Amino acid sequence: MTAVDERMVTDAAEIFESLEVPEGFKAELLRGDIVMMAGPDRVHNSIVESVQDQIPRDRWRRLQTQDIAIPGEESEPQPDLVVLERGIEEGPGRLIPAPAVAMVVEVVSKTSVDRDYGEKRSIYAAGRVPVYLIIDPTAAHCVVLTEPTGSGEDADYQVEHTSKFGVSVPLEALGTKLETTDFETLPPVKRHRRP
Repeated sequence: MTAVDERMVTDAAEIFESLEVPEGFKAELLRGDIVMMAGPDRVHNSIVESVQDQIPRDRWRRLQTQDIAIPGEESEPQPDLVVLERGIEEGPGRLIPAPAVAMVVEVVSKTSVDRDYGEKRSIYAAGRVPVYLIIDPTAAHCVVLTEPTGSGEDADYQVEHTSKFGVSVPLEALGTKLETTDFETLPPVKRHRRP
């Protein structure tokens, strides 16, 4: 006879920790919801590669598929790129604490547009991530968000700077500029939550 544990698991983080994600997909925990999405396309990966190559390796770690722990949030997002100062967070572990992160990068897709501009903006601000860079190949622009404030769903960034592709994007916190001329675009999609 096999014993079955019929207790309900109510902790989303516990379920998320034991989740087996099918190959070719990624999963994130966003405010208690487990969000699963297909892997990114070539345009997305090309943009992430370009950004990673432009951030000076001697000072910054540039990590893909790295989960972040957001204090006070039931969220473990996995940005497209996480940037942190070398030596600030070493050793094994799946989660990097948000206070150790210098910048996160999200490249918008047709299925992530609302999360990237809305929910993740609030989550990263709540975690006090100093710089949130949204790269939108559907709108052909980059949005640099700085000066996080607030908590929970009311958290937001106080400063927002938008630049069209083809214009250098200053990333002052990293001491560099991001060249966007070679970023490819995708067909536009309609946003549902925020402009």
